[in-house]
Amino acid sequence: MAFSTRVLLIFLVISTVFQLKIDAQKLQIHRKRRLMNCRFDKIYQLGDSVSDTGNCIRESYCGSHSSCAKSPYGINFFHKPTGRCSNGLLMIDFIALESGLPLLNPYKDQSANFRHGANFAVAGATALSAQVMAEKKIVMSFTNSSLDVQLDWMSSHFETTCLPDCPVELKKSLFLVGHIGGNDIIYGLSQGKTMEELRRLVVDVVQTIIHGVKRVIGFGATRIVVPGTFPKGCGPASLTQFMTNDSSSYDEYHCLKDLNNLTIFYNDHLQQAIDEMKKEYTNITLVYGDYYNAYMWFLQNAVTLGFDKNSLQKACCGIGGDYNYDKSRKCGAQGVPVCDDPSTHFNWDGLHLTQAAYSWLTRWLIDDMLPKLNCHV
Repeated sequence: MAFSTRVLLIFLVISTVFQLKIDAQKLQIHRKRRLMNCRFDKIYQLGDSVSDTGNCIRESYCGSHSSCAKSPYGINFFHKPTGRCSNGLLMIDFIALESGLPLLNPYKDQSANFRHGANFAVAGATALSAQVMAEKKIVMSFTNSSLDVQLDWMSSHFETTCLPDCPVELKKSLFLVGHIGGNDIIYGLSQGKTMEELRRLVVDVVQTIIHGVKRVIGFGATRIVVPGTFPKGCGPASLTQFMTNDSSSYDEYHCLKDLNNLTIFYNDHLQQAIDEMKKEYTNITLVYGDYYNAYMWFLQNAVTLGFDKNSLQKACCGIGGDYNYDKSRKCGAQGVPVCDDPSTHFNWDGLHLTQAAYSWLTRWLIDDMLPKLNCHV
């Protein structure tokens, strides 16, 4: 009798485990199919370090100055640096996988396969050109590969891959014009520009992005995502640089109100510009990528999602200060440690997020954008 009971219990355990595996597989397939129903056959990405999969490290000056080219970047997925500014996958990687496509290769890797699209994003890139930034007396970081440069690369790429039938070839492609523009604001902030100066800068940045979207439409794009930017007052780098003893400067999430209000100003202007474009381009699917609210949703739900509540605004890879971030000793520098479990951390290096964070943000964004992409769901 005891033996029969044990056999029955073992059978029940095995059956339960097997059913859980089946349910997990169903869930995974369902999640994949949601974006696969859009039937994208290619994805093209323009942007900055939020999306760069290896272009910066292939530029001589950018590559030699970027921390993202060093270990421990890439440690939790690729097990080596790939040029991605995280410990693993980025949002564009998750978007590609959810679309049933391979990870996008960086355009600068000319030996790569671009059959399913290409990534033109460069870490440190701005929306405004280097010349315009110089006129505004804002010093660039370590790349001049701004949005217009990336668009020129895209134009050259299409000249060799789809002309004269680009509108036909690109009909099933997804284009992401950004995340870009955030660095324009960050560089201005860090170099002492006033809020009024930054608001004027925002107008120029948004105009530049909209011009970029029009160029992409000119190439033959019909489905385009234009992301806003993340809150600028919530990350370790900003919280360290603009730290204040005035408690009224922080909101309920311990984000700096002024910087987040500037971000909201930027995103509102971008959304308004996209809405105006929709009136002009009625046959084009234009979708705003709400990175700001995805980020804030995460902060509100991070503990429920399994993240450490005490380290939401601390860098996983970093050292020093209240936020585990020191500009002079960044992630990748000798002696700078990595947290024990990056999967429970939101922020990776003070400026960029972890693979786990990007995974959750992508899920939120897909849920938000999918009904607007005109897919057969």
